[in-house]
Amino acid sequence: MGGGGDCSEASSTSSSSFSLLQEEEVLLDQNLDDPIQFSSPNDNTQSDDMGVKEGDGLDFCLGSSGSLSSYDFEILKMRRFKAYQQIMENYNNLQDQIGGLKEAKDKIISYKPGAWVEEVAGLEVSDYDIPKTTTLMLIGPKGSGKSSLVNRISRAIGENKFTSERAQVSYNSSVGDGTYFLHEYMVPRGSTSFCLYDTRSLSEDSCDNSEMLKNWMINGVHHGQLVIRDSDASSVKEKLNHKARGSGWFYGVRRRVGFFIFVVNGLAVLKSMEDEDNKKYTDMLAKTFSCPYLSFKDDKPVVVITHGDFLSHSNRARIRVHLGELLGIPPDTQIFDIPDNCDPSTELAIADMLRYSLERADRNLPQKRKVKPVSLMHKVFVDMFQV
Repeated sequence: MGGGGDCSEASSTSSSSFSLLQEEEVLLDQNLDDPIQFSSPNDNTQSDDMGVKEGDGLDFCLGSSGSLSSYDFEILKMRRFKAYQQIMENYNNLQDQIGGLKEAKDKIISYKPGAWVEEVAGLEVSDYDIPKTTTLMLIGPKGSGKSSLVNRISRAIGENKFTSERAQVSYNSSVGDGTYFLHEYMVPRGSTSFCLYDTRSLSEDSCDNSEMLKNWMINGVHHGQLVIRDSDASSVKEKLNHKARGSGWFYGVRRRVGFFIFVVNGLAVLKSMEDEDNKKYTDMLAKTFSCPYLSFKDDKPVVVITHGDFLSHSNRARIRVHLGELLGIPPDTQIFDIPDNCDPSTELAIADMLRYSLERADRNLPQKRKVKPVSLMHKVFVDMFQV
């Protein structure tokens, strides 16, 4: 009797899983017709030009149940699949979207601080403390590609494709020192509308990261600012002070942080996804992303995935869905895939990411401090004692 019950339950589970796969196949047939990007859940031999199995994306959508109830797991699977499907559709429709590239870039080039302020609660644009320059901070772990992203953005927005790179890039992040000083880059070059700040890589110590972010949010940032951590060895601190050559403590123009761009290495995320023993990278991302100093009211940072040119579209979609679940943000609208390319689709992703960031920066501008008007009775009371 007991054995029969187990077989019946197993049969029911198998039937449920088969029905789900059938439903997913129908969705694919209806909406995703590109044979290069998709394959049947039972066929994992299809690969793209990088040799990565595209069918793996559907296996990822099924995932594992973990501690979820069967009902919650079904909801998770369908939500994950829907997000994966939407992202893959966006990849397939890139050529249609590229027609709007010039307009998207023109909006970024013509941007002025406060341009996207929303006049709500009876407030007008003049009621906000609008900076001369909107400041976007690039943060991320070592090797995430922050400096390379600065160069890519500069070339995509108003720069000559053949101009020299502005930010120093580490060719081998395991050997180079990386960025220790804050570097300010106006975009486009010569403009004062908005700037990018290249920063020192995040520490494996969450306390270091929290203190660094707190300092930037309270005290502001300036070009050439040396970033030293409490956990840095004395030899490192001495070396950095020598590198400063007397300029590391020059304050110049101090800027208020407008918004954060959280840069992550797609290859490192994928490695963490596929190896249960290698979760250190994504754990650090999640812990840092939850730091309150990174958020502006309810607005969390925009996320940029780099190094996608080494991955198939399917794996890039998997990474975005995984990060969306990990960080609690929509993977198709707040996580941007910006590979190390200079093609129109990459430029469009850059323009869309910058617009998202600048809109949030304007939306969260502080109000001007106004002196409360003196009441008539208060004025009479003061005048009585001045006679």
